[in-house]
Amino acid sequence: MQGWLDPLLAVLATWRVSHLVAREDGPFDIVARCRIAAGPGSLGRLMDCPYCVSLWFAVPFAAWLARDWAHGLTLWLAISGGSCILEQVSALLVARAEPAVAELPPHDKPPGEIEP
Repeated sequence: MQGWLDPLLAVLATWRVSHLVAREDGPFDIVARCRIAAGPGSLGRLMDCPYCVSLWFAVPFAAWLARDWAHGLTLWLAISGGSCILEQVSALLVARAEPAVAELPPHDKPPGEIEP
């Protein structure tokens, strides 16, 4: 693969793993158990933040794609940044998909409630 496809795949893979670790329970609740085992310390807080873990998961992809150390540093930040953008888009889509909470009109009060 050449050109833009490798960095795009790196961003997608980084987002997927970061989202899995920070937001999902994983198959058989393996990831959730790891988060619980990590506890409330630094590692546990790191695993709760998809933006934080994307920095770490981007490292091997940047190393794989880099021509030299300066290019690797740029790729590292770009891959993590792309992952963060995908996390923001994902959060917006989830927020839009959540159903709105319906409130009862004033005349449909639950039984037993007294009118003022």
